[in-house]
Amino acid sequence: MRRRCFLGTAGAVALTSMVSAPAIARSVDPMTGRAANLLESLSPEQRGVALLPFDGDARRDWHYTPRRRPGLPLKAMTGEQRDLTWDLIEAALSEAGLRKAHGIIQIEAILGELTGRPSYRDPENYALAIFGEPTARTPWGWRMEGHHLSLTFTVVPGQGIAVTPAFFGTNPAQVPHGHSHAGLRVLKAEHDLAFGLINGLPDPQRDSAVIADRSLGNIVTGPGREQSLRQPEGLALAGMDETHRGIALNLVGTYLGNMRADLADLHLDRMREAGIDRLHFAWAGSLEPSRPHYYRLHGPTLVIEYDNTQNGANHVHSVWHDPLDGFGEDMLRAHHERDHRG
Repeated sequence: MRRRCFLGTAGAVALTSMVSAPAIARSVDPMTGRAANLLESLSPEQRGVALLPFDGDARRDWHYTPRRRPGLPLKAMTGEQRDLTWDLIEAALSEAGLRKAHGIIQIEAILGELTGRPSYRDPENYALAIFGEPTARTPWGWRMEGHHLSLTFTVVPGQGIAVTPAFFGTNPAQVPHGHSHAGLRVLKAEHDLAFGLINGLPDPQRDSAVIADRSLGNIVTGPGREQSLRQPEGLALAGMDETHRGIALNLVGTYLGNMRADLADLHLDRMREAGIDRLHFAWAGSLEPSRPHYYRLHGPTLVIEYDNTQNGANHVHSVWHDPLDGFGEDMLRAHHERDHRG
């Protein structure tokens, strides 16, 4: 069984470069078999920690702080079980998304070195939780989570797969000089594309995009506040020229492109159907990369937030939500209406 290590950063995934795919097939998704294989490898004690009720509160209990969390941590797994865990993650993410997940865990170890607290900033304190038995007959889900990484998936037979909330963060955003990995930026594209967009807009459009002179200080749609942003603010893509609209769509593609191609394409198609011009780009804070800043992409089918305020603007939080189907709620509703009528 192979061991994996992905380093480096991922570039943007352009909207126009993604090949359209049909709706997710109704056959059994690869995640189901891989999750079942992982569960089979666990001892009864490990299984009791990793396997949680689908309808319990823990499925919505996501966060990105270094805390004790539901699920079985990497430190409690054998080498084979860790490989099976990454097999499951590989079934959900693109190559770019997988590199970021590995990079965030690597950054956690670097943060431990920089702060002199390696036991607290623990790269093995990332836990896998499986919610419900992974079968082709009933809904189930899973989450991989630790400091600055929270990936949530809900698999609904006959309906599809929900992939949000999806959180990626890094501290430091850029590894400082003097460290052996100096210059490493796991979320490079998310930063560079956004600054290229805001600073490239003509002054009147930039003024429309800026919603505050100061950074908001963190993402707004954090745990338990997923639906707190209702009305888009800032500059609609309808008000951008073709060049800047393309940059904005590449930025969206960077987030959605963390998922494997068919899942990303499905969300891109939904965004197109809802109307690309209805998507808004909003900015708060400095227009200089070294100072606190925040941005948001918000439309009928997605909310994306990025904040870089803490630690002298070297500490990133970013999240993607589907406001219509977070935690698979819309799919689950359709599943129950179809399979439990009468």
